[in-house]
Amino acid sequence: MRALLQRVLTAKVEVDGQVCGEIAHGMLVFLGLGQEDDFEKGKKLIDKILKYRFFDDEQGKMGWNVSQAQGGVLLVSQFTLMAQTQKGLRPDFGPAMPPEAAKQLYQQLVDYARDQFPQLQTGIFAADMKVHLINDGPVTFQLEVE
Repeated sequence: MRALLQRVLTAKVEVDGQVCGEIAHGMLVFLGLGQEDDFEKGKKLIDKILKYRFFDDEQGKMGWNVSQAQGGVLLVSQFTLMAQTQKGLRPDFGPAMPPEAAKQLYQQLVDYARDQFPQLQTGIFAADMKVHLINDGPVTFQLEVE
C-alpha cells in the first residue's frame, strides 16, 4: 500500500466536467492498493497520513499535521502507484489489487478516514479523473506501510 502526499494550496478532482472533491490549503493524497493489502494495513496508513507533520508550524519548520494546520484532505485512488517500473519501458501493474477488491477496500478506507477527519473529500474510484492542484513548496512525500 502506497500513498503519495502533496502539500497543496488548492486541489480539486473533476469527473465528466463536474467537481466531485475540492479542498483549499491542505493535503492531496493519491492512494495505491496492492495485492497483499488489507483493511488493517490501510488503517495504519490512514492514521500515519493524518498525523504526518509536513505543514509549517510557528517556527517555519515541518511540525504540524493537517489538523493542526487547519487544512483539508483530498483522497484519490490511483492504482498506477503500485506499478513495477524497475525493468523495461512499460509499467507492470501486476502488483496492484484487482479492481473489485480494491474498490471495496478503498471505500472501507474512505469511511475510516472520514471517521477520523470528517472534512475528507474524495475522487471517484476508477473514474477518468482530472486532478487540478497547486503544490505548495513543492512538498511531496511517499508513504508505505507493511
